[in-house]
Amino acid sequence: MSRFLHTMLRVGNLQRSIDFYTKGFGMTEIRRSDVPDGKYTLAFVGYGSEESSTVIELTYNYGTEQYDIGTAFGHLAVGVPDVAATTEKLRSFGAKVTREPGPVKFGKTIIAFVEDPDGYKIELVQRA
Repeated sequence: MSRFLHTMLRVGNLQRSIDFYTKGFGMTEIRRSDVPDGKYTLAFVGYGSEESSTVIELTYNYGTEQYDIGTAFGHLAVGVPDVAATTEKLRSFGAKVTREPGPVKFGKTIIAFVEDPDGYKIELVQRA
């Protein structure tokens, strides 16, 4: 059976990003591997094991503190029970809120958009 395994994001400060996703979203750090010969460290965060859940791979390349995200990347989407409360929690961790909580245009689903510490956009979608 095929399934989606992970999404990889390059980050400028590994611990800052791990804290953002674990403390802000309630994910757990699943595993971390440092590869000195390759000059990078990988950390995997998510809501469950890699065997059954899709996770985020945070990649830190030694000495690179910032990336140009480019124009092709859209956003990650995370389902949360309360978009407004999650937005405020993430704001307290320094997230930039680019769309305040509210219904999607011409619909009823409550959403918001935030940016993580590296500028990746994340859509919050209210799920019961």
